[in-house]
Order: sequence, then C-alpha cells, then structure tokens
Amino acid sequence: MKPNWELNNCCNHEQVVFLVTVAVCTVVILALWRTVLLRPFKLVTVFLHEASHAIACKLTCGHVEGIQVHADEGGTTQTRGGIYWFILPAGYLGSSFWGMVLILASTNLLTARIAAGCFIAALLIVLFIAKNWTLRGLCIGFIIFLGVIWILHETTKVKILRYIILFIGVMNSLFSVLDIYDDLISRRVHSSDAEKFAEVCPCPCTGVGWGIIWGLISFVFLCGAVYLGAVILS
Repeated sequence: MKPNWELNNCCNHEQVVFLVTVAVCTVVILALWRTVLLRPFKLVTVFLHEASHAIACKLTCGHVEGIQVHADEGGTTQTRGGIYWFILPAGYLGSSFWGMVLILASTNLLTARIAAGCFIAALLIVLFIAKNWTLRGLCIGFIIFLGVIWILHETTKVKILRYIILFIGVMNSLFSVLDIYDDLISRRVHSSDAEKFAEVCPCPCTGVGWGIIWGLISFVFLCGAVYLGAVILS
C-alpha cells in the first residue's frame, strides 16, 4: 500500500489514539520533570545518552573505557581516541534518535515487541560492563520492569507494552530540549557536552548556541516521529 504522506482524511481511530497518547506523555513528562516519580525513566534516558556517546566513539575507531549513570541523573562515558567533535553531540542527538525509533516502534505490536526485546538485550550487555552500581541497578530494574509488562501483555488484558515503549520514546525525544534548558539556560554547567563542543569546534558559537541548535534538532526529531507515526497508522 502506498504511504499516505499527505495524511489525507486524517485522522482515523488509531491515529487519534497515537496523537493523544503522545500529547498526554508530553504533558506528564513536563509536569513531573523535576519530581522523583520520573527519575527511573530519566536515568534510562541518561543511559541511552551515554550509550550514544559510546556508539559514536566506536564508529570513529575509538575505545570505550566505561559508562556510568549516576543517581543524581548525571552520567559519564570514558573514551579514548575517536573523533571528539563527533562523539560530543552524539549524546543529545543520539538520545533523540532513539526516542524517534521507539516512538515509531510503538505504532505496531510486533515492532514494540522487537524494541522491548532489543532494549532488554542491550541492558543485559551493559549490566556486565557497567562501572557503577547505579547503572547496574538501573539495568536490573528495567529488565524486570519490561519483562513484567511484556508477560502481562501476553497473558492478561493489560495491553500496555506499546504505550510503555511510546512513553520511553517521548521521554528521550524531550530529554535533549529539557536537559539543555537545565544545563545551559536556567543554570550554567561548564562541563556540559555543548560547552565542551564549543571549545573544540572551530565554529564561532558558544555552548549555549550549540545547546539551542541541538535542542531544535531534537524537537525536529520528535515532530518527525509523530508525523511518520501518523503516516504509518494511516
């Protein structure tokens, strides 16, 4: 079937449910951003942020010495070699990319299952290479969490696997924008990725400038994911 790129006759029931769920997830994330209730999901987002740094390092022939996620919602990735100006923006932009992938995966039960399975597999791998117990505990906790949600989905009437994948996807898509605001606008964190990137990049742009650029790109990823999701469900 030819994709309905123009979204003619929008919106059918599935599209309405998808768009409303994205909107609800966005409102919930914004409302609970600074509360403890959202912390486990924020730590998962930090993990994907740091994992994206690690992937960029490996893609540029560098060596990843370790990944840490801290209880204060920070994280570090120790790398050696690789292309620094490629590794630095990969955290925020990679997190946005994974958010888009998860949002699109949530449009279909099969792809939601695949996304959940890949997520669990990635957490199992990281569990054995994590450098601190916060990350290890996060891996164990989310493996159990996703496993329970998956079992409930397959054996009961609690069919929420797709919505959990969607929520994590929206969380990752929004993380870049909200975290950049926290680190570069509401308070200045000189060790942020954007500040470091401004130091190594020859372009005449400050850390705040790069943060805004990355935030806008992340917002485009989110809008693109919502549009493509609506196309898939048309």
